[in-house]
Amino acid sequence: MVARCPRTLALGVCVSTALPAVGSRVPHAEAGVGAVATQAYTDVSYGVEGLKLLKKGFSPREALETMLENDPYRELRQVIIIDGHGRTAAFTGKETVEWKGHLIGEDYVAAGNMLVGGEVIEAMAQAFESSLEGDLAERLMNALEAGQGAGGDRRGKVSAALLVVGIRPTLDLRVDRHCEPVVELRRMFEELRR
Repeated sequence: MVARCPRTLALGVCVSTALPAVGSRVPHAEAGVGAVATQAYTDVSYGVEGLKLLKKGFSPREALETMLENDPYRELRQVIIIDGHGRTAAFTGKETVEWKGHLIGEDYVAAGNMLVGGEVIEAMAQAFESSLEGDLAERLMNALEAGQGAGGDRRGKVSAALLVVGIRPTLDLRVDRHCEPVVELRRMFEELRR
């Protein structure tokens, strides 16, 4: 999920997968600019270039279309973007592995592939929407837990990450390999908040 807080203008990404070190590849964010998650057949240049294009004034849709235009592997990609204004864009390639899809809501985009089913991103969206009083980091953590609770990645669970910018200090938590990565991410999150 990529998301934005309309009150603080913080931006963030949360993610979990069955592969190690997801935090080093999928989440990208820059305060005041935007947040990008590049997954499926992950190409980190979508995160790096996506933020550069947003900084130049491209809308998320324009940035995404520009990056996909010359990508021969585009149908293997899944990319979601939100900018500092709350504008969004999402792409789920036809050749990404089932279950795959994305859901766009107010100030967020939830997406996934290789999931047990669509209920995973629906649970994430519901958790995010129902926690309006919380700060962005807490809301993203809730969404990640809800997605895992709904079954998550059908291959299992190995790593998780939470990145929130536009707050001080920036929150960049990563669980690179763990039997319960989302649980461990929550433990780290709570420890930092003490």
